[in-house]
Amino acid sequence: MSQSTAIPHLNLRERVLGLDRLVPLLDGSLVTYVNLDNAASTPPLIDVMEALDRFLPYYASVHRGTGFKSRLSTVAYDQAHEIIGRFVGADLTTNTVIFGKNTTEAINKLAYRFPFKPDSVVITTSLEHHSNDLPWRHRAHVVHVKATPEGRLDEEDFDRQLEKHAGRVALVAVTGASNVTGFLQPIHRLARKAHAAGAMILVDAAQLAPHRRVDMKPDDDPEHLDFVVMSAHKMYAPFGTGALIGPKAIFLQGPPEYRGGGTVDIVTPDEVYWAGMPDRDEAGSPNVVGAVAMAVAAQTLMKADMAAIAAHEEALLAYTLERMRQIPRVRIYGETDPARAHEKVGVIPFNVEGMSHFKVAAILGYEGGIGVRSGCFCAHPYVVHLLGLNEAEAARWRNQMLAGDKSEMPGMVRVSFGCYNNQEDVDRFLVMLERIVRGEYDGEYVVDRRTGEYLPLGYSDPLADYFLLE
Repeated sequence: MSQSTAIPHLNLRERVLGLDRLVPLLDGSLVTYVNLDNAASTPPLIDVMEALDRFLPYYASVHRGTGFKSRLSTVAYDQAHEIIGRFVGADLTTNTVIFGKNTTEAINKLAYRFPFKPDSVVITTSLEHHSNDLPWRHRAHVVHVKATPEGRLDEEDFDRQLEKHAGRVALVAVTGASNVTGFLQPIHRLARKAHAAGAMILVDAAQLAPHRRVDMKPDDDPEHLDFVVMSAHKMYAPFGTGALIGPKAIFLQGPPEYRGGGTVDIVTPDEVYWAGMPDRDEAGSPNVVGAVAMAVAAQTLMKADMAAIAAHEEALLAYTLERMRQIPRVRIYGETDPARAHEKVGVIPFNVEGMSHFKVAAILGYEGGIGVRSGCFCAHPYVVHLLGLNEAEAARWRNQMLAGDKSEMPGMVRVSFGCYNNQEDVDRFLVMLERIVRGEYDGEYVVDRRTGEYLPLGYSDPLADYFLLE
């Protein structure tokens, strides 16, 4: 499989900051860093950095400031709301864009603001990140739809749960793409089913938005997405902003959970008249810089064409899966067939037989200059399911962890692609993975039982040569 025929050219690599950075290895040499941890966070786009360079000299407080810089900053902040709305296809005459810190905060906000009844049911899935599970648990009865053995959504069980809890399901909360396996959810089909059952739907698009076009569709479309949440730091704008997009009517029903400056029109000693949207739900001085960064990233992704990004990623995934399947002792979780790479975003979880996932990830980093992630990826139930652990095994490691020992914590190594990764990045990873499987690594690694992480004995990171605050 050649690069010219397998992986279409996508000219975004030169638009990402830091890809030329050299990092130190255990043997003292320097190599160009390969970032394959994009599902956790992404580096900034140069377009974002250039926009901030232009904007920051004119930054000032937004709303009600009369100076030129305040007027400019206010317009830029308002435009950011409009651009994010456009990015997800929202009708902003009836919907609003609320900026916050990240997806987790956005979901928690909706959990507080959604008009649940005492007997309301939230249907979510076993594929979810903890952030699309835990916030609902204290607000409603939460039902988890099963996953198939390979980790896909069991849509038959989804249908059963909708029927079982008919009349009580207030909200369906699903991920658009799994952060563990990358599986894409049939979000519009699920929306149609949710609406037919009288429920609304929230889509956690944190992993979806950087990889595929998100389209909320018109409000009266049966496949309309009622709420969408996403994080800028996964969209090449890591400046502390996330967004919640949903119907104005829901948020205008009552007071916000955070109250104070900017959320009101009038305050008297006895009364409060809350502001409209989105001001009511953006308490305090907002992160204007983060909102501008997120909007510029969205503009850049739209210009690059999300379909082109998806095609590039699909080819890269197929190539990587095909090569990894040829390496002995490597087990891939989720989809392993390169021909079905279009069914997921660029995430591959795996293990090396007989080795801790923590150790494999450490060697890749310290001796390969390759950034990956290992563990359970804030999705403990899903990872336990994929690993096939029985209840006794799961209980044993839970008890160990509660006792402060994470050395035997189950998990996986996760490789995750960004729009800028290429075959050269993958080949670097594959060569290093093959070395690890053969035992051809240099360091002596010892485990820190408190964290489960493996560290090379006698090595000290020269962090001060690169960046420290003091």
